[in-house]
Amino acid sequence: MIQPLAYIHPQAKIADNVVIEPFVTIHKNVEIGEGTWIGPNVTIMDGARIGKNCRIFPGAVISGAPQDLKYNGEDTIVEIGDNTTIRECVTINRGTKDRWRTKIGNNCLIMAYCHIAHDCEVGNYCIFSNNTTLAGHITVGDYVVLAGMVAIHQFCNVGSHAFVTGGSLVRKDVPPYVKAAREPLSYVGINSVGLRRRGYSSDEINEIQDIYRTLFVKNYNVTAALDIIEAEKKPTEVRDEILDFIRNSNRGIMRGFSGA
Repeated sequence: MIQPLAYIHPQAKIADNVVIEPFVTIHKNVEIGEGTWIGPNVTIMDGARIGKNCRIFPGAVISGAPQDLKYNGEDTIVEIGDNTTIRECVTINRGTKDRWRTKIGNNCLIMAYCHIAHDCEVGNYCIFSNNTTLAGHITVGDYVVLAGMVAIHQFCNVGSHAFVTGGSLVRKDVPPYVKAAREPLSYVGINSVGLRRRGYSSDEINEIQDIYRTLFVKNYNVTAALDIIEAEKKPTEVRDEILDFIRNSNRGIMRGFSGA
């Protein structure tokens, strides 16, 4: 169902059962999957690739040009996966020639007034609360929860299953499975509630907790802690994911636990 007060470029590719409400603007180089709902006053610009059964609420702007002075009109895109909800006034910019795309995964909830800048890559089942802002070139894993008004510095990474508390400034990488809070951002425990909700066993949760005690609580430097973890903990998918994330961190990881 397409309202007559919407503008859709004749070359845009709109699948069956897409609902487009009044005053929507859809540009030329756009693809929208089956069953998606586009609310009133949404603007979808060139380069948008929107999956099936998404919901995009009024005032959102998808695939706007990057806010990057290096951008020179390259043919880049935004990819949004299936079953993702984008609430009011969210802005998602398309990529630059660094990654050529900005990507949002499946089954995400991006709440009102969030901004996701150029070349970001967001995994599946993520929740970003109101006014959360991602600068350019950020990578976010699966099942990440960012509470309201979180701001993430460009080129940072956030590991899967991490939880970042509201109002946090993220200047360093946030490893998988942790809770991050305080200023400057620090480790305050593992995301045990989220892990239980997603089916992690008590043994798996205890393993994660032991790894982060060595890394963040026992006053080793990062290099020494990683060597101890590798030597003392048997190889598992979880252990190796944490070790790989930290060793591949370009910006360095956030601070360890502090009782202050």
